[in-house]
Amino acid sequence: MRMSADLRDLFLYEAFLYYNPLLLVTTMVWLWGINLWVFSRSNINYAKIFDLDQNHLTHREIWKCATWMTIVVPTSMTAYLYLYSNGEVSLAASQPVLLYFAVVMLLIFPFDIFYFSSRYYLLRALWRIVLPFQAITFPDFFLADILTSMAKVFSDIERSVCRMVHRQVATIAWFEADSVCGSHSVAIPLVLVLPYLFRFFQCLRQYRDIGERSALLNALKYSTAVPVIFLSALKYHVLPESWTNFYRPLWLLSSVLNSLYSFYWDVARDWDFSSFARMFKFNKSHLYSHLLHGRTWVYFWVIGSNLILRCTWTYKLSAHLRNNYLTVFTIAALEIFRRFQWIFFRVENEWNKINSRPNMQVSMNDPSDDEVKLLSSSAGGYNV
Repeated sequence: MRMSADLRDLFLYEAFLYYNPLLLVTTMVWLWGINLWVFSRSNINYAKIFDLDQNHLTHREIWKCATWMTIVVPTSMTAYLYLYSNGEVSLAASQPVLLYFAVVMLLIFPFDIFYFSSRYYLLRALWRIVLPFQAITFPDFFLADILTSMAKVFSDIERSVCRMVHRQVATIAWFEADSVCGSHSVAIPLVLVLPYLFRFFQCLRQYRDIGERSALLNALKYSTAVPVIFLSALKYHVLPESWTNFYRPLWLLSSVLNSLYSFYWDVARDWDFSSFARMFKFNKSHLYSHLLHGRTWVYFWVIGSNLILRCTWTYKLSAHLRNNYLTVFTIAALEIFRRFQWIFFRVENEWNKINSRPNMQVSMNDPSDDEVKLLSSSAGGYNV
């Protein structure tokens, strides 16, 4: 089928909508495998930190999963483009539907195949994040923090599923202003804000359990993302003059506040870089200083890049770039890379805390019963 240049751009935009979130998830899985590989090389017992059983996935098994994802997702996307370009519209429309259905079934498949224990560990953690009715543990808020970096993934999944439910796949109806799944949909900001709300309520639960003031300050940090998302969404629901003169300045102010607050929390609290001595004198065992022989440029890089990427990610939460899919994908991928860097220092900080606890001998062996009880009694007391 021959298309005009404008129609072809719209078609590619629609195709990218279905596959962009799964490509980003694939990227995250590859990077998570690298995280685990570095931890194993650095003698950091991540299984103990995340309370994993002896059948947990190693970095090699994570990479095996990522390899299959790298094969399946682009293959489905290629089939969609090929079938549509040859006039097989119904067959093309079935490709993303089948792929999303297969992903869901693979996650919830109730039989002991394809890493059953790991799949249900993930599902249980997600359930605890959505309904924080129990004490918050380190794996709970660690995963919830990662989900905030994937808010764009969830937003695109919602839009894709919306199109599938309303039988709009392999059409360009989505680009019409009044489309139910289009840019004016109120579901977009609602889905974007959900990961931040989950983390917000986790912090409130943590404050209730342990009474630390830092938990309230952390909750305040996540609450600053809410005005960024909803003020930006007003662009599609107010007059252009109102947006330019009133709502846009408010959005800019809330964006700056969220970016700087989040950056401060990353450096001073999540990583515990509270002083230059902590950063550059290496008076403790550090993951990156161990691997790179104490080179201070690593810390300059991770702090500087974190600040820049915090600002760009906050901008992505806005509505302004919603129709520029390549820019959106690039910024979302950079946020996943920022989170990949963040994981190294966050896990290292937690490992240092575990090692500093009295009367605990940390090793790569399975913990004793006494150690398990001690960890369980202090699980709610982590400073995030």
